[in-house]
Amino acid sequence: MARTQGRPIPTGHITASMALAYALIIGALSMLVLAWQVNALTAALTFCSLIGYAVVYTVWLKHATPQNIVIGGAAGAAPPVLGWTAVTGRVDADALLLFLIIFAWTPPHFWALAIARREDYSRAGIPMLPVVYSVAFTRLHILLYTILLVIVTVLPFLVGMSGYIYLVAALALGGAFMYYALKLHLRPDEKLPMQTFGFSITYLSLLFAALLIDHYIPLRT
Repeated sequence: MARTQGRPIPTGHITASMALAYALIIGALSMLVLAWQVNALTAALTFCSLIGYAVVYTVWLKHATPQNIVIGGAAGAAPPVLGWTAVTGRVDADALLLFLIIFAWTPPHFWALAIARREDYSRAGIPMLPVVYSVAFTRLHILLYTILLVIVTVLPFLVGMSGYIYLVAALALGGAFMYYALKLHLRPDEKLPMQTFGFSITYLSLLFAALLIDHYIPLRT
């Protein structure tokens, strides 16, 4: 794949066995540090997310189904929950809501990249959505998941987790994401998928920054 050919294993700088040994060592050390210096729950959840991403998603799901990124997105959505449990020692509903935001964000984020790199995925034999179905089908699902994402991002305000600063940011950012998703759906421009992918990264960063700002400057009724 063109986008990964410069990485250490494809270039031969390190072998796959060396990478695996390194991953196992730092993975084991991280579990010890979390259990010792943080709490056992965070260590256990981190272990589950690590196995979920590195084994369940990467080794199995990625090659098994075009819904790989939807199912595997659960591992990628774990970090807010891990941060929450590291501080509180428990899993609360608010933490799961943060998980849900990233879970809904992942498909439109990654499918935009999959459209742009569909030839690479096809040559590698990875059944991404635009490879198994079509680019048009994928563009439609990006739009549908973006609509779902906008709805989900309003929930923190509706349940009282955040205030008006976050709400305004969520609606503005959601509107911008919808603009990209609609344009991608209606106009088959080869540049749009990567533009959408790039914006999705900025979107998530700004959304969580707004949540943080809202926490310290709460504007509520």
